[in-house]
Amino acid sequence: MNDKTKVGATLVEDSRCEFLVWAPLADSVDVQIVLPQDLLLPLTKGDRGYFYGAFEGVRPGTQYFYLLDGRKRFPDPASRSQPHGVHGPSQVIESGFPWKDGPWAGLPLREYVIYELHVGAYTPEGSFDVVTGHLDRLADLGITAVELMPVAQFPGNRNWGYDGAYPFAVQNSYGGPNGLKRLVNACHEKGLAVVLDVVYNHLGPEGNYLGEFGPYFTDRYRTPWGMALNFDGPDSDEVRRYFIENALYWVKECHIDALRLDAVHAIVDNSPRPFLAELAEAVHAEAGRLNRPVYLMAEDDLNDVALFRPPSLGGYGLDTDWNDDFHHAVHSMLTGEQTGYYSDFGRFGQLAKAFREGFVFSGEYSAYRRRRHGSSSLGIAPHHFVVFAQNHDQIGNRPLGDRLSGLVSFEMLKLAAGAVILSPFIPLLFMGEEYGETAPFLYFVSHSDPDLIEAVQKGRKEEFAGFRWMGEPPDPQAEETFQRSKLQHGLRLKGEHGVLFRFYRELLRLRKRFVTDYKTMDVLTYESEQVLLLRFGGDGRDAVILLHFDRTARSMIVQWPSGEWIKELDSTENRWGGKGSGIPPIINGREEVSLCLAPYSLLFFVVRKEG
Repeated sequence: MNDKTKVGATLVEDSRCEFLVWAPLADSVDVQIVLPQDLLLPLTKGDRGYFYGAFEGVRPGTQYFYLLDGRKRFPDPASRSQPHGVHGPSQVIESGFPWKDGPWAGLPLREYVIYELHVGAYTPEGSFDVVTGHLDRLADLGITAVELMPVAQFPGNRNWGYDGAYPFAVQNSYGGPNGLKRLVNACHEKGLAVVLDVVYNHLGPEGNYLGEFGPYFTDRYRTPWGMALNFDGPDSDEVRRYFIENALYWVKECHIDALRLDAVHAIVDNSPRPFLAELAEAVHAEAGRLNRPVYLMAEDDLNDVALFRPPSLGGYGLDTDWNDDFHHAVHSMLTGEQTGYYSDFGRFGQLAKAFREGFVFSGEYSAYRRRRHGSSSLGIAPHHFVVFAQNHDQIGNRPLGDRLSGLVSFEMLKLAAGAVILSPFIPLLFMGEEYGETAPFLYFVSHSDPDLIEAVQKGRKEEFAGFRWMGEPPDPQAEETFQRSKLQHGLRLKGEHGVLFRFYRELLRLRKRFVTDYKTMDVLTYESEQVLLLRFGGDGRDAVILLHFDRTARSMIVQWPSGEWIKELDSTENRWGGKGSGIPPIINGREEVSLCLAPYSLLFFVVRKEG
């Protein structure tokens, strides 16, 4: 074994395989081959509890367990493939793949337009290969990055993915590791980046055997979803190595362009050099070697700007943060909801602050949390924030999984889309929102342990005990719950759904032309009229955007820059399903302009270039 040996089973030649496993709790470890023939291969114990062995005759497709102390057998904690699920044998996979993405050099972060999808629910077939057939449409829409919800092997064939038990293994029912690589390859050939959601704060309860091998977990901390991982206690160096190798596996072997780190606030780490900082350093160093950008995107519930500050300023060096504050500000303004965490929102000034600064809560008192919350993001570049009007959490963590299309009017849907896409931040769309999908996105699982199934069912009901007015959450274990969450792609060709789809495409076209490369941005607030005016400037492509969040028409005087301004988009026009516009096609700019704005409307003007 050398320092470059990777955990798991690695083919170094067609029929020679290296095995490396960290098992400090065992005195002996054997590789128990179960296919193509029964065979026992002893590993040699080395430093820090690692066991290693290199053997001839082990080919791709070989299935195996690890046998601990001659009596307990488990799948490989770093398995690359689990063809029979979380309890079955691990599988050796071929080391090569016929990649055709050689010219791919990645995308600058400011050009990302993310489309989040769940592989199982995106199509009736629920596989990587079938998703590939939809890439042309996504690229034509204006998407530049496809984000996959977690694909690490989970129990059964339906799950959100956050119950994964094998961080390195790609879900067998989706198409396994080669299916993922084919999808990534196809994305890159079409100019699309790929973001992968990974979970480094816990592992799922079923099929999780890591604790049998070593102290991967700690009882010093707790998470809402299971045992906390040991990132700062005794033996934590090896736990860190395991997850950093996992991140590098996705980047190097699967050509992933960005990793979305799930719920980093649940990673408790009191070490002087935090795991997240070490992870960022390793991933960015690998990106340098690969000569293409690779990004780390955090989901964080703390509004902590230290996550994406550089290490030289005491930060962790991550690249972006999912900004829930932006979502909550938009959602509460449109729906009027004031329950749960929405009780902190609903004021127009908060929406304005989200556009100006990013975070709404930057140290203010949160009544929902009953404490001060957040740090100031004033002056942080907008590309450090991912914003959205919908995502898997904000839909799926409602009792009935209802989308925004089932909560607000058509005009409000268009306004929400404009607020996200025409913001200076990185926009994210959740699968189906571009045409107003009506199917819910529900919480679903397919566990095999009866006690665990009962616990999940009970827990789901208790979680929403105070939301009975919204309805009883459906059974997560039921096949029907999963089937109800499947998209109905044909809707995008029908009626208002088709209009909305074309509206999204036009918004994304305008964003690419006028918003992505802006040099300056001003946010003017007209609070009594509930209007935001955004002014973007850069390289002669100046734009003015008005977002009107009031339910009544408003006549108002607007501060307008000089010049001749051409109307590029008006959400009230008949072609966008509106009742007709009263806004002129050209505005000759002066200090003050009188406008009559329709309820929940959006306007986009660009300056006419001289000559």
